[in-house]
Amino acid sequence: MRPLKELLRLNKNIRAIGFDDAPFQKERGSSVNISGIICANTHFEGMLWGEATKDGVDATYVLINMLKNSKFYPQIHVVLTDGIAIGGFNIIDLPLLSADLQRPCIAIMRKLPDLERIDKALHVFSDYQERKKLLEDAGKIYKHDKLYFQVAGCSPMTAEKVIDKLIAQGNVPEVLRLAHLIGAAVKTGQSTNRA
Repeated sequence: MRPLKELLRLNKNIRAIGFDDAPFQKERGSSVNISGIICANTHFEGMLWGEATKDGVDATYVLINMLKNSKFYPQIHVVLTDGIAIGGFNIIDLPLLSADLQRPCIAIMRKLPDLERIDKALHVFSDYQERKKLLEDAGKIYKHDKLYFQVAGCSPMTAEKVIDKLIAQGNVPEVLRLAHLIGAAVKTGQSTNRA
């Protein structure tokens, strides 16, 4: 598979998958659905649907299994996630996700996370140190236009170019915009406007 940098240089289609959690119950340990949307640049091509645990520790492996067990895996060039956690504080191990899938992984955030507040919230968990380490391992937070991101598996500069290529409307890559809209519609019967 050609590296992202080369695909960008040749102006080729980039096939991305975007993962976002669907609306979920507040109860810790409840199930959280995950919508995975596949696009070639900004053109919708397919969808995956999975399940993780609210405030659990299975997010990374759920995403790995969702993608690896799908027909789309060989075609995917890059993985995007909506933030660094699924269902509350089920934190994604970004370097592990990238290494296991052998794809660059970019966690996208609409606003700069309040790390002090997050750290305070994590103290309720008995495995606080492990969760804190996952957040630290996700690396530096970069700003790009109206978004923030963390990246594993490619350079921040390449990640910025990928983000630009995957945006069709608004400020968010299309795979994440659709993952949010579809996840909300499946769970609540209608899509929400925050995408």
